[in-house]
Amino acid sequence: MTIVTLTANTALDQTVFIDSYTPNLTIRARETVLSMAGKPTDASYILGQMGVRSRAMGFLAGVIGETIKTMLATVGVQPDFVRASGQSRINTVIIAEADNTHTTLTTTSLQVLPEHIDQLRERYDQALNNASCVVMGGSLPTTMSPEFYTEFIALAAERGVPTILDVEGDNLRAGLKSSPTYIKPNEHELAEFTGKTVNSLETAYAAGQHILSEYGTSSIITLGSRGALAVLPDRAYYAPAIPVDVVSPAGAGDAVLAGLALAIERGEPIEEGIKQGIAMASAVVMKPGTAVLDPEDARRFLPQVKLEPYTP
Repeated sequence: MTIVTLTANTALDQTVFIDSYTPNLTIRARETVLSMAGKPTDASYILGQMGVRSRAMGFLAGVIGETIKTMLATVGVQPDFVRASGQSRINTVIIAEADNTHTTLTTTSLQVLPEHIDQLRERYDQALNNASCVVMGGSLPTTMSPEFYTEFIALAAERGVPTILDVEGDNLRAGLKSSPTYIKPNEHELAEFTGKTVNSLETAYAAGQHILSEYGTSSIITLGSRGALAVLPDRAYYAPAIPVDVVSPAGAGDAVLAGLALAIERGEPIEEGIKQGIAMASAVVMKPGTAVLDPEDARRFLPQVKLEPYTP
């Protein structure tokens, strides 16, 4: 069995470290790092660095798409993308160290046509024959409808394949129509979806319980420096963050996706996946690039991850 990741809008991240941002001036970066982007593709890349193989699917185009394929293959990921039109994206991640801010500039340059979706559907149907789970998420190219998530989650459900979804806004609303097994929103995405403030464990739990009762979907809610809250069918857990020196937070949530998928692949309780995800996320934030980690850091952090039963 193989973990399958599905990313419609593949990308690379160009992370730029500067002292401070001042408009109308030439700003010289202290450091720049080119790394993977696209939530599920990030999960594949992280798993690859941990020595776990996966099959990365979706759309890509142009020379940036070729670079994405090469980077994935370098860490043992099987790239299985449909070539679309236009160009895969490069996001610019600006980290200003003077005020510790993190800003991402993203573009839309990938053109996915109906025939490209037909090709992906055919490949995806084949991949489901040997899939332990599917991780899908991220933004969609402007030519695609949020119903993409409704359909592709349903296709997996029909085959009994668990799904992990990480999207926001209309994409989340569309995906939940097909009741994915897990979603991994952060507190801001959850607040936008529910229309209610999510700024505490109590409010995050209430939002997770609403989604569980309405859609039958469990939520693993990431809370930044405060850790994560898991709202499962008959239990809930709080996982405090491990204190580390944060260089860049980009890709931390994608490490949680990787951890959940790893537990499903191994037939372990999802609690083990949450622990693995938090450990890998802690390792990711210590590196300047998105979704980059030292596997030894992740293994060292794993015994430090605590899951505390949560009762509101």
